[in-house]
Amino acid sequence: MLHEAATERIIGCFYKVYNTLGYGFLEKVYQNAIALELTEHGFTANPQQHIPVFYKGVVVGDYFADLMVDDQIILELKAAESLRQEHIAQLTNYLKATGKELGLVLNFGKKPELRRVIYTLDQFDVD
Repeated sequence: MLHEAATERIIGCFYKVYNTLGYGFLEKVYQNAIALELTEHGFTANPQQHIPVFYKGVVVGDYFADLMVDDQIILELKAAESLRQEHIAQLTNYLKATGKELGLVLNFGKKPELRRVIYTLDQFDVD
């Protein structure tokens, strides 16, 4: 599995934050907490990573991923009732725009939820 060891450690950090804070906070609170947790576990966690979107070589939009971990894995954080397909689509577009292959959608809702998204030129998969 792509970045399996790092993914397991990131998921552990997600559950640590969720079990400590519970649900009901804004995404920014969870972003700050998980960035701190990831850093304490040896990761480099860059919040609000800029993602330009190109069309025919011209920047046509800008996005900001919630966290970029070790310049390899994009984390999209949610504090929603439940994960929806548009959350997966949002992360998939971030992966396309950056050329990164792996992302996680982490939801700090009433129940913790996560989806692993892999996007390569020859593969698209959601766990």
